[in-house]
Amino acid sequence: MNLPNRLTILRVILIPFFVLFLLLPITEYDNYIAVGIFILASLTDMLDGKIARKYNMVTNFGKFMDPLADKLLVCSAMICLVETGQLAAWIVVIIISREFIISGFRLVASDNGVVIAASYWGKFKTTFQMLMVIALILNIDHEYYRIFCGVLTYVALALTVISLVDYIWKNRTVLKEQK
Repeated sequence: MNLPNRLTILRVILIPFFVLFLLLPITEYDNYIAVGIFILASLTDMLDGKIARKYNMVTNFGKFMDPLADKLLVCSAMICLVETGQLAAWIVVIIISREFIISGFRLVASDNGVVIAASYWGKFKTTFQMLMVIALILNIDHEYYRIFCGVLTYVALALTVISLVDYIWKNRTVLKEQK
């Protein structure tokens, strides 16, 4: 198993530890430990793709597991933030719905022999979702920080919708080109 795939597996392994520190009162530093784990897992997302492309280590396992690991990490975090009361459930429903729609689109495309690359909108969306999660977990008790978190949340939500519309528009022929 190559290094990018190991990084992807590490990201999946880190998720239960992240959830544990985010939801259970273990130490007085739980949020900081959870943020540290989330940042480490997010960095593996950035690294595995760069390494795989740079050193020609792209595998079918990586093509499948990397986006799945990303979705598991971010969706787990957002569901936990609903549990802690820091994120509205309707926002998480929209974000997770987008991920299901895109996954379905990719499945149809794959069945037709079409590989759909990630767009810049999708990358911006992921970046802002990860920043939103980090900011919300830190949960700093300051009026301006709460405003910052609200803005970050709505930017992440807007990018989620924009990236969905962009993705569907650019790949609309996939649904017409069925076998």
